[in-house]
Amino acid sequence: MLLNSVDWMIVALYFIFVLLMGLIFARRAGRNIDEYFVSGRNLPWWLVGTSMVATTFATDTPMLITNLVRTRGVSGNWAWWAFLLTGMVTVFLYAKLWRRSGVLTDIGFYELRYSGKAAAFLRGFRAVYLGFVFNVILMAIVTLAAVKISGVLLGLNKYTTVLICGLITAIYSSTAGLWGVVVTDLFLFVMAMTGSIGAAYYAVSHEKVGGLSGLLSHPEVVSFTHMLPDFTRWEEAIPIFIIPFAVQWWSVWYPGAEPGGGGFVAQRMLAAKDEEHSLLATLWFNVAHYAVRPWPWIIVALCSMIVYPTLDSIQQQFPALDGNLIAHDLAYPAMLILVPHGMLGLVIASLAAAYMSTISTCLNWGASYLTDDFYRRFIRPNADPQHYVRFARSVTVLLMAAACLFSFLLGSALQGFEILLQIGAGTGLIFLLRWFWWRVNAYSEITAMIVSFLIALYFKFVHADLFGLTPLPSWQELIIGVALTTACWLTITFITPMTDRKVLQNFYDKIRPMGRGWAQVVDTSQSKTDENLSASILCVFLGCLAVYCALFATGFILYGNYVLGGMLSLICVFAVGVIFKFRFRFSPKQNS
Repeated sequence: MLLNSVDWMIVALYFIFVLLMGLIFARRAGRNIDEYFVSGRNLPWWLVGTSMVATTFATDTPMLITNLVRTRGVSGNWAWWAFLLTGMVTVFLYAKLWRRSGVLTDIGFYELRYSGKAAAFLRGFRAVYLGFVFNVILMAIVTLAAVKISGVLLGLNKYTTVLICGLITAIYSSTAGLWGVVVTDLFLFVMAMTGSIGAAYYAVSHEKVGGLSGLLSHPEVVSFTHMLPDFTRWEEAIPIFIIPFAVQWWSVWYPGAEPGGGGFVAQRMLAAKDEEHSLLATLWFNVAHYAVRPWPWIIVALCSMIVYPTLDSIQQQFPALDGNLIAHDLAYPAMLILVPHGMLGLVIASLAAAYMSTISTCLNWGASYLTDDFYRRFIRPNADPQHYVRFARSVTVLLMAAACLFSFLLGSALQGFEILLQIGAGTGLIFLLRWFWWRVNAYSEITAMIVSFLIALYFKFVHADLFGLTPLPSWQELIIGVALTTACWLTITFITPMTDRKVLQNFYDKIRPMGRGWAQVVDTSQSKTDENLSASILCVFLGCLAVYCALFATGFILYGNYVLGGMLSLICVFAVGVIFKFRFRFSPKQNS
């Protein structure tokens, strides 16, 4: 166990603060489920956006990035960098629509957009599918990372870690509601960023690394520093860059990067004060998520290639650690033993903050589905408000327990990341089109959800294990999943009945979507929008340009290439200026 009394005091103070925040907001969260799940729809953009960032800053995130860098180089991060396209589309085309919908959860959208028993079935089934099955897998990935970190830094076995993490997080999340989660996330984000920057500083300062110049000139590292893949080697460029940009960003449903928004991102947009705050919150989230956070983790990952060049070297450093947990992602917590006492306590507290911010959001988000979209909608529709809050708190504890148990079945963060990508493969296009094309119906979504899940099960358990076929690379499985799922749901869309015209008309009148995808079936004369689709699409492009330029400008400055870093910084500033020039064309301020 590496921590001393000062480190433990810092960690203890952190947990005391978090539990106090839960108690402070317990009464307000317990008034009704609007307060418990969407904070009374009165949150400012900076608080909402920071909460989104804190939620996606989980214990598994730096470990996933470490795995990518050690196995594929810095350019391997395009596996998730490409999701920026999804994020900017959500900012400039969908954020205001979500806030305008006024639903309690994004699952409630289904009976606003679709009609009949199919819509009701979709809402109930997807509430359980996402709120329990998908959500438990996501939380298990994050919990697995906590198990590895505590094993390295605290010498705890996986059962002790899961018990402590699960118990504290369940107590905090079940009492605080979204108010407590969002307010605490602001503190957790600052702490987590401080810890990651401190970890990077001490990693670079290690005698084997020799500072940034020593790191970037080291023969073990040089070939891994490129920010773009080698396009002369297609076996490298296809999975790292081409597939994420050509297919993945629009076709895959992944938490935090849902095409068109969804999950906890939609929950935060629905909790914003108005449409303008919803848009600005989502914009700040994407800027911070892609441009502000990655480099400290990348630097630690590159340093780990010098300090721990092989998996055997990690095992030798931690001989008591369970051999099943040894993987490249373990190099990140292994590097944290280089941090001196005091700062080590802060780093541990920051990782606990990263864990709790993500898990508490997932618990609140999953409980909102199971409470509002399943229990209240189908089982107990007319109970008093406090009854639903009590049910939500009970479900929160159940979700935490299930996630802890499932974490024992996973091996690495990258494995979990690829499982989630495959489960959601092919469903993303529906989430983009359903707002702007009337023909998408409930059967489209049911088909996509079932087919993508069955294909994921096939590749995971049947393709090689049962049929004895050679396992396919994950990117080929993704392509097959997207192609088959898309073909199936499009076919079903055209052979099943359209959504009731009255429902379509009501949806159009409430949402006022841009474009001409509704003119064929509804009266558009009474609900015309003054928003500009061309300006919105232009801002999607400029938003991506600005964030990528900021991301790479930081990288080139760290690499010592100040000229290119400065040029990219100027392009970033120019793009931001043009965005704000057009802002009121695509998002006139409205109080919703």
